[in-house]
Amino acid sequence: MELEIEQIRNQQRETWNKFSSGWKKWDELTMDFLKPMGDEIIKLLNLKDDDIVLDVAAGTGEPGLTIASHLNSGKVISTDLAEGMLEVAQENAKKRGIKNFETMVCDVSELPFANNTFDAISCRFGFMFFPDMSLALKEMTRVLKPGGKIATAVWNIPEKNFWVTATMGTINKNIEIPPPPPGAPGMFRCAKEGFMTNLFSQAGLKNISENEVTGKLNCKTIDVYWNLMNDIAAPVVAALSKADEAMKGKIKKEVYELINQKYPDDQVIIDSSALVIYGEK
Repeated sequence: MELEIEQIRNQQRETWNKFSSGWKKWDELTMDFLKPMGDEIIKLLNLKDDDIVLDVAAGTGEPGLTIASHLNSGKVISTDLAEGMLEVAQENAKKRGIKNFETMVCDVSELPFANNTFDAISCRFGFMFFPDMSLALKEMTRVLKPGGKIATAVWNIPEKNFWVTATMGTINKNIEIPPPPPGAPGMFRCAKEGFMTNLFSQAGLKNISENEVTGKLNCKTIDVYWNLMNDIAAPVVAALSKADEAMKGKIKKEVYELINQKYPDDQVIIDSSALVIYGEK
């Protein structure tokens, strides 16, 4: 099992580093898209000015950067597996003049911090991809101070996330992709109602809550949507790389038709849905 986890971790590190330039390119659009989930996390954490906050699976820096900008004497340490993503986060911090923000490349299953270090932990869209979610949460709980708070966002069910299924559903219709093993990392792995609250409960957290937060992917045009998905969505790129040019063209045509049918006149503003889960140590 350890070897399998290590293999998944290495593959994820490679993938996120490879896609870090795409995430940098689309940072403004994607961060606007994911902002409601980050805002809900921040609201639930209800931070004090001097809190020390850990942001796990931080990617290009949010919600850690926004949290840091709210803290007068506290600070944020943002961690991620991929140094390429954290380099973008550091650039973003510099651009915004945020000084109380540090980044650290590390794995959530082996956090390099002492017990009871942090007042709060945020983790936006990381859990679905952790090879061992229980171990990850155990580590987060370990480094959280007694009474400390944790809030995380995961994607809701596919039916509420057309921005993913429009492309991946079309790919799956046209290319035979073997389904991942049950419980393998993936977008909708944590979507089942009560799944995350049960995980939090098993970790010994209390005052647990789960609520839905919606967002909008404001691409405006179908071209922007298609290019975005091909620049930041690893499963899309991986699947299309297995198709010949004719099949790629067919898939693209069908995605365009599907999106245009639902969002005519270049008004491609696609609804999304996430679950935000909160708990206290």
